[in-house]
Amino acid sequence: MSRRLYLFDIDGTLVATGGAGSGAMRAAFTAVWGLADGFSGIEFSGRTDRAILRDALVAAGLDNGAFAADLRRFKRAYFRRLPRMLEASRGRVLPGVEPLLASLAADRRATVALGTGNFRVSAGQKLRHYGLDHYFRVGGFGDSTEDRVALIAQAIRTADRAAGHHATVFVIGDTVHDVVAAKANGAVAVAVATGTATTDALAAAGADHVLPTLESAAHALI
Repeated sequence: MSRRLYLFDIDGTLVATGGAGSGAMRAAFTAVWGLADGFSGIEFSGRTDRAILRDALVAAGLDNGAFAADLRRFKRAYFRRLPRMLEASRGRVLPGVEPLLASLAADRRATVALGTGNFRVSAGQKLRHYGLDHYFRVGGFGDSTEDRVALIAQAIRTADRAAGHHATVFVIGDTVHDVVAAKANGAVAVAVATGTATTDALAAAGADHVLPTLESAAHALI
């Protein structure tokens, strides 16, 4: 049987954290570098956490050539703060997510994985908080790359090693970055308008399917 791979983004696609993720990142930046809002003017949506941090350090004049050490310091501070922010926020699992994941998990031909710009640890923290972590064993994360195309390529390789070759790959996300990365990797781009991007922007980026929510995803994915 030919296998299908489903790579899911997290923020804006599976869950809305009510600002917990960005809030924890801002609090961590303040704790490490003493700036009130080190991410002012930095784009978050659809980008890897590694890229977001590097841009913030450059913008603040803190790019000192020791990014690996800075990244480790930031991660420690961020991972300590994120669970508390998730508890305090009014986040939620987005419409249609849980029925879709349950359906795919029951399909022997399907592999469900992550293609997320989150760090691996923070991805797990978010998914555990919302009770979705048991659906995901592997994926691509924002720890080692600042490029969304490379992240999706990493996720495909990881899933292929874990479950065998996949004849079809679906990338499910809510941003233009997700769409571009999907098409660059020869994947089917499924864009869901539950984030900040409009349906028109997602369609213009080349999405194969543009959905209002994942409630209507079955015809595009299964």
